[in-house]
Amino acid sequence: MRRREFIALFGAAAAEWPLAARAQQLAVPVIGFLSSRSPGESANFVSAFRQGLRETGFVEGQNVLIAFRWAEGRYDQLPGLAAELVDLRVAVLFAAGGSPPALAAKAATQTIPVVFSAVTDPVRLGLVASLNKPGGNVTGMSLLTFEMVAKSAQLLKELVPTARVIAYLVNPSNPSAKLYANEALNAASALGIAVRVLNASTEDDLDEAFASLPKMGVTGLVVPAEPFFDSHRERIVALSKRYSIAVISNLREYVVAGSLVSYGASLSDSYRRAAIYAGRILKGDKPADLPVMQPTKYDLVINLKTVKALGLAVPQQLLASADEVIE
Repeated sequence: MRRREFIALFGAAAAEWPLAARAQQLAVPVIGFLSSRSPGESANFVSAFRQGLRETGFVEGQNVLIAFRWAEGRYDQLPGLAAELVDLRVAVLFAAGGSPPALAAKAATQTIPVVFSAVTDPVRLGLVASLNKPGGNVTGMSLLTFEMVAKSAQLLKELVPTARVIAYLVNPSNPSAKLYANEALNAASALGIAVRVLNASTEDDLDEAFASLPKMGVTGLVVPAEPFFDSHRERIVALSKRYSIAVISNLREYVVAGSLVSYGASLSDSYRRAAIYAGRILKGDKPADLPVMQPTKYDLVINLKTVKALGLAVPQQLLASADEVIE
């Protein structure tokens, strides 16, 4: 069948056939895409995932299909969504959006290969036996965001040298929340500053958390890479402006939206590299033999407009080391 005829057939049938039936009819594998995020704010990440697949020779709609399932911040929905994808007999189950979908995917199957993206410390969470030799049916991309906790606190101290108290935002619904909180306490203690750990898993929680900051004398807030927070970054940035709070995150997207600074690896690149693993598995590689990947580059992004709005001054050495400055 010529490519044009294939695409025409695929497009006409897509609205009528269940995905599993289409895959069988067209003799192509299906990748299950399980995400704790929402589709609207994940367009760039999905694009990066498709790019990674193309780099291994797989193009959606031609020789692979993707079944999407979105929890939209409701982590309790993930086990059911993972079970749906397992029932579809997907060839690979991709867990996107941190540790919650990765843990749900691992719990749902011990046979279907699972590739995760942007997971913090997968060994400590029990997803893999080790980074070099994952074992079992799970591997993927780690963002090593625990290591970013100390760096984030240090950057806040440099940008807000008068800060005596900083806050750290965690989502108690995330299995990594306690680990994040402990790392934050240790990092702040080493710098001689106090830290307040704030919990937020709903939009109302975010409003309440920010409203409490001035009362505690907090002028700086660390927002870790967390799917729920990332999905509400516009709200977080708006609240930081309302209460004049310096926000540091792991993702550039916050700084583009108007927060002060970010330091971390590219989330889009995490999706792309994880997709390369998915493609390799479709070609016959086994997850147990694919070491968990780690970031190779961390970017520092500073928003000078926000610096001025907060009445801060960026040390010249820090400004010179920035990978990107937004004015």
